[in-house]
Amino acid sequence: MIKNIFFKLFVAVALVTVVLTGCKKEGAGGGPMLGKDDAAFAIYENSFLDALWKQNPDWATSVGYHKYDSVLLIPNEQSRQKTIEFARLQADSLSRFEVNSLTEANRIDYKMMQNQLDYTQWQINQLKSYEWDPSAYNVIGTFAFILNENYAPLTKRVRSIYEKMANIPLYYKEAQKQIKNPVAELTSLAIEQNLGGLDIFEKDLADSLKKTSIPKPEQKLITDRAALSVKAIKDYTEWLKALKNDHPRSFRLGKDLYEDKFKFEVVAASTAQQVYNSAVNRKKFLHHEMAKISRTLWPKYFGTKAMPADTLQLISQMIDTLSSKHVKPDEFQSAIVQLIPKLNAFVKSKDLLTLDPSKPLVIRKEPGYMAGVAGASMSGPGPYDKGGNAYYNVGSLAGWSKEKAESYLREYNQYIIQILSIHEAVPGHYVQSVYANKAPSIIKSVFGNGAMAEGWAVYTEQMMLDAGYGNNEPEMLLMWYKWHLRSVCNTILDYSVHSGSMTKEQAIKMLTTEAFQQQAEADGKWKRVSVTSVQLTSYYTGYKEITDLRDAYKEKMGDKYKLKEFNEKFLSYGSAPVKFIREAMLAKAPETGK
Repeated sequence: MIKNIFFKLFVAVALVTVVLTGCKKEGAGGGPMLGKDDAAFAIYENSFLDALWKQNPDWATSVGYHKYDSVLLIPNEQSRQKTIEFARLQADSLSRFEVNSLTEANRIDYKMMQNQLDYTQWQINQLKSYEWDPSAYNVIGTFAFILNENYAPLTKRVRSIYEKMANIPLYYKEAQKQIKNPVAELTSLAIEQNLGGLDIFEKDLADSLKKTSIPKPEQKLITDRAALSVKAIKDYTEWLKALKNDHPRSFRLGKDLYEDKFKFEVVAASTAQQVYNSAVNRKKFLHHEMAKISRTLWPKYFGTKAMPADTLQLISQMIDTLSSKHVKPDEFQSAIVQLIPKLNAFVKSKDLLTLDPSKPLVIRKEPGYMAGVAGASMSGPGPYDKGGNAYYNVGSLAGWSKEKAESYLREYNQYIIQILSIHEAVPGHYVQSVYANKAPSIIKSVFGNGAMAEGWAVYTEQMMLDAGYGNNEPEMLLMWYKWHLRSVCNTILDYSVHSGSMTKEQAIKMLTTEAFQQQAEADGKWKRVSVTSVQLTSYYTGYKEITDLRDAYKEKMGDKYKLKEFNEKFLSYGSAPVKFIREAMLAKAPETGK
């Protein structure tokens, strides 16, 4: 899972007149003027981003644009109305361009911007999650980013934090006013994540102050303001705990909202219903293949013991036996550290991709403010901070019971931990983010498509095994099929829960008996589906679209096809939706005159 790379859009309307400068198409009424249209579009993009960052300082910080680090905006009805007005005006500005007259890269930017502006209005007018999702109100991540990233001298960053903290009490007071009929599960998540990140203000900031030359009186002002920030956050969580909500909104989106959100967020060629249907068929195929491998491996591990007649029991017993091979709880992170050089060497030896050794990858314990959604994730540098760290966030098992830790480690056994690191790091999310930051278009990064990123990570798992990773051992292939079932069942689960009425009991049964997951993993997935929506479908949706594109591209190129060339060409488009990349990669070359 990839975090903190993609967008949150709560823009306001200030500087709209600046943004609109240069937007009108010159020569309207005449023939297409390609050069002038592209030049005007470039001006429009730059002006749009300038205004966007001023009105979205947290988002700007996350992508490496640090001009407004000291600003914290207050969420309220007025800011939402300005956002709607902004989106409408920008949509009108876009409509002034003839999209087909733009270059290929600009056409993709145009479509991504148009989709985002439509999505923004839909989120405010139809979804209205600002009323029922208390976890949306959390300032800690941005403060942690400013404190931990070395993009500027520590003294400057700490002073930005001091200025930004001034609005924290008002931010959380306004948050309380916006919340109506909140989802119970999201209320619990808000409490967990806000309290989980308090060390940023209570400990980390104080530790950082000692490393600066800031005068003692000024340091006291900073620590006093940090104390007020902590109090505001604790007051917010106490308010949430005490909030009487006899008829809370269900965490289920409902079919109509879900289908719309899928359309805007995933930007796939198929509907959510169609992707769900495909996932159901994929699950059947995987079960068939897993049964074949299990029958082959059975004598090696069970000798003459009778083989279960039930296919799912057969697969389950084989997976359960293989899952016993895992690291110790306190070795989980160190085992991941040791895997990265091995994955780098394999990618190079098979010539699958060109890797950039100059881009840092930092493996760290998952920060508290990220806790509660996924056990492992990537946080990549933003497009304005291309030299920044890429973090492989690994959930800690500290404080877990022996039984819970064992269940988790059986899930992330010696086979799966390798596939996990392929997905999250090399050549998955980490490598994709490096390529994305090389792409010239900032729009493709700031409006980056999650299904493309997640789909790429899943695609690389299969690509690595197809290239011989794991020495073509059937055990590794079986465990990858089991892992791949996660992506498939993520889609089935998410759609069935949010568009249907799948219960927790039904979900846990599917995940443990049909996806062969450990109880701890299944419990965690239920929590995740109850606090997120649509994102879980991005893995399989993106994977299927990428593999379909690769097959079509291979047919198009014929004898000239090379896997490395496909991979690098695909990644060169940045984090654009696969749907748009497909259109570009399969487009016919323009005919040249004789």
